[in-house]
Amino acid sequence: MGMWASLDAMWEMSAEKRIFGAVLLFSWTVYLWETFLARRQRRIYKTTTHVPLELGQIMDSETFEKSRLYQLDKSTFSFWSGLYSEVEGTLILLFGGIPYLWRLSGRFCGYAGFGPEYEITQSLVFLLLATLFSALTGLPWSLYNTFVIEEKHGFNQQTLGFFMKDAIKKFIVTQCILLPVSSLLLYIIKIGGDYFFIYAWLFTLVVSLVLVTIYADYIAPLFDKFTPLPEGKLKQEIEVMAKSIDFPLTKVYVVQGSKRSSHSNAYFYGFFKNKRIVLFDTLLEEYSVLNKDIQEESGMEPCNDGEGDCEEIKAKNKKQGCKNEEVLAVLGHELGHWKLGHTVKNIIISQVLSFCLTVLSRRFEFQADAFAKKLGKAKDLYSALIKLNKDNLGFPVSDWLFSMWHYSHPPLLERLQALKNSKQD
Repeated sequence: MGMWASLDAMWEMSAEKRIFGAVLLFSWTVYLWETFLARRQRRIYKTTTHVPLELGQIMDSETFEKSRLYQLDKSTFSFWSGLYSEVEGTLILLFGGIPYLWRLSGRFCGYAGFGPEYEITQSLVFLLLATLFSALTGLPWSLYNTFVIEEKHGFNQQTLGFFMKDAIKKFIVTQCILLPVSSLLLYIIKIGGDYFFIYAWLFTLVVSLVLVTIYADYIAPLFDKFTPLPEGKLKQEIEVMAKSIDFPLTKVYVVQGSKRSSHSNAYFYGFFKNKRIVLFDTLLEEYSVLNKDIQEESGMEPCNDGEGDCEEIKAKNKKQGCKNEEVLAVLGHELGHWKLGHTVKNIIISQVLSFCLTVLSRRFEFQADAFAKKLGKAKDLYSALIKLNKDNLGFPVSDWLFSMWHYSHPPLLERLQALKNSKQD
């Protein structure tokens, strides 16, 4: 009788409480599932203390241990920050934080002379307060991640002043985009009638495409310095490779990512006949500021390729990054995503949130690797993947369930195995 009485009582609850209860139940279920997966992967970090035999030829024990400890610290941070986020969200729902913030927004609007009929204005004030609250509560976690974890493992390049200036700038830029877009979206919902959801979806899709198009030209330069890749062998080879697959390349940029972090990356952007490639300076052995800093600290003079001891000097000064051939191999992989239509497919798929997106993304990564292989870059991509994994302290051993659920990119060993048979091509 007790169980049925409880069920009857539940159905007598208000609709709002049932909705909140369902939201909390779903949220905590997802959180517990994610925690279970993270615990499986953390066990891998703890127990895999020696380089596996299959990695013996591509990773030294020192790098392996650094990577293991880095991932352990990241997993600990992820657990506590995730738990805090979940508890914070629960308390906000239980104690009426959202209705309170809405009423507070209404009071602010009232002070400015806007009555209850100005719903869109009140909604924008609500969004501003909500994002400000989120930024403030998330700031300590971001500071700890940057100046404790990333600093400890040698990735952070930021000063506290730069970090705070950057955070304020990001908040302002976010509001300049979020508030106008949200006001238009709310207006569309208000006048859209029975089919408002279709118009709203089309609007958000168009906005997404516009932001992707303008991000690197107008938004990213507000935070990082973009400079054209200097004329030389690397630029020529990039242009030749792009032309060979009819990639409509217009510009190649180097972004000074080293002022934030020593992590490396590369990407392309743009639509139709206006494509640009962006290379992080930390990816390029010849252009990395970090490598130059090491060279200056060592007291050694820069060397030219014509000098007999140039390779020895480079080896001593080398901190990170890839040789030109390896950079081209990485770009061959990225261009494979374009040639095989992965970019457009991902945009379409992202409109339907699903676990299938991760599965398909992994498949795309293998296909892009295979495309680079067809360009004759298998050997260089093989070595580039190893270097990038080392530079970013990626841990090459993964729990299969954690990997399947989280990794949009296949684990290093799986990618190397796919390239191994033809890396001599």
